[in-house]
Amino acid sequence: MSRPEQPWRLPVADRATVRRASVELVRADWRSMAVVVLLAALAAAAGLAGPWLLGRIVTRVESGDAGVSAVDRLALGVLVCALAQLVLTRFARHHSHRFGERALARLREEVVDRALALPARVVEQAGTGDLTTRSSLDVGTVATTLRSAVPDVFVAGTQLLFLFAAVFLLHPLLGLGALVGMPFVVLVTRWYLARARDAYLAEGEAASEVAEIVAATAEGARTVEVFGLGRRRVRDADAAIGRAYDAARRTLFLRTALFPVTEFAHSLPVAVTLLVGGYAYLDGSVGLGVVVAGCLYLWQLVEPLDRVLMWTEQLQRGGAAFARVKGVGLVAGEPRTDVPEPSGDRIEVRGVRYAYVEGHDVLKDVDLTVRPGERLALVGPSGAGKTTLGRLLAGADTPRTGSVEVGGVPVADLAAAGRLGNRVVLVTQEHHVFLGTLRDNLAMAAPGAGDRRLLDALAAVGADWVRDLPDGLDTRVGSGGTQLDPAQAQQLSLARVELADPHTLILDEATSLLDPATARHAERAMAAVRADRTVIAIAHRLQTAHDADRVAVVDDGRIVEIGSHDELLAAGGPYAALWRSWHGRGAAAD
Repeated sequence: MSRPEQPWRLPVADRATVRRASVELVRADWRSMAVVVLLAALAAAAGLAGPWLLGRIVTRVESGDAGVSAVDRLALGVLVCALAQLVLTRFARHHSHRFGERALARLREEVVDRALALPARVVEQAGTGDLTTRSSLDVGTVATTLRSAVPDVFVAGTQLLFLFAAVFLLHPLLGLGALVGMPFVVLVTRWYLARARDAYLAEGEAASEVAEIVAATAEGARTVEVFGLGRRRVRDADAAIGRAYDAARRTLFLRTALFPVTEFAHSLPVAVTLLVGGYAYLDGSVGLGVVVAGCLYLWQLVEPLDRVLMWTEQLQRGGAAFARVKGVGLVAGEPRTDVPEPSGDRIEVRGVRYAYVEGHDVLKDVDLTVRPGERLALVGPSGAGKTTLGRLLAGADTPRTGSVEVGGVPVADLAAAGRLGNRVVLVTQEHHVFLGTLRDNLAMAAPGAGDRRLLDALAAVGADWVRDLPDGLDTRVGSGGTQLDPAQAQQLSLARVELADPHTLILDEATSLLDPATARHAERAMAAVRADRTVIAIAHRLQTAHDADRVAVVDDGRIVEIGSHDELLAAGGPYAALWRSWHGRGAAAD
């Protein structure tokens, strides 16, 4: 069976981009990192004192110069150093975990911002599975890495450096013994790292493919059932799961090669040091206390090396996930901060062409001017490009060629800079209720708004039902809370529009999915938010066009007519034919 055609995937950041992004995470909170470095160094230094003091006890006992009080003082020093290391290590990990959580919070916010800034055609080409996997599974993997792996590896790495240095300071011969396992570690780590990134990226891509197939099948379940595609979809899902299984086996193979070799490599130095130290002690070149202290240092290497080994796989998995997460930003681009302020509210569309798929333009050389305060209706047959033009006017995407500007500034630039919400707002058939309180759902449109303003916005769209909520604005709505019916959900959406107070409102058949009674309530609510604003209505019901100041007829991606309702009827062109067809008089006219 041939592999089904795969959707276009979002890019993956290269190693250099990932390194720069990692440095930026540290630089953004460098003071906390400096505290972690200091605490880890102090903990490692405290850990060095204990074995050295024990070596001093052995040396004094061996020489016969060990009084009880002197041994007790040295033993107390060992205990104090052990407690100091415990406390300092605890605080080092605490601060490093806090650093990781703050870095993760910034990363999550960046992922949301970049995902929302993705052009619509990119989301449609990539599919929801890839974006969902990156923003959930991959971010979760990075979260584990930042919370646990990075802090533990950093503290353990600091301890290793101090321990190796201490062994060399005790005696160079013991230091060489401590390094006997390093060639094994270097060789197997190089072998592992050369393969790990690609293997984990392949594992992430396979997970995206499974998510895409499952999501598409669930979303189109009725279509699958109607056309009898169930077995085919199951075969495709089985094949995708098989590829995910193979990818997981590949990463498992890498781990089973890495772990045993490194376990052997960090156990070997203790045995070698005991052997070499014993011979050196017998010929009198090394004292017994030095050998004991050196062996204790090397024994202390086992715990931090084990931690580094345990998290090595997570670091590689996290690095691959981080590369996939940063890849979203490669498409969305950096947030714009240099966008000028528009010089007015006039909307200008010039020479716009747009394609969802390369080589197939759905908009072709569109020119349009929308004057402030105007009521403009976009009409035309299904698939003509009306909704696509509305999305470009709302800054949801950018044209392939040409420009869409408001007040002389590209609409997409204002959207990228986060400054379009108070100028142009698109209202579609979908009205989302976010998880949280009613206040949360409203305040996202105007973060600084007080309760009085929120209630006034609800009253303006006729949302009288708010008075019946058990906790008023603090009532939880959406999943797990009070469920809002379609009319209430749309009133909530329109109340957000009222709070955002845009000068231009784009309505894309916002009531077409509602039943007639609900639609009448919704129409009254929209009448309130349309007042004193520029309105661009994408209309399938031509009554909307009848009430507009001007009507633009879109056909095959072009504006073929524009004028008032009466002017276009008198012209007897495409709009007149649509009007007759809508009233059921097309046959009689012929």
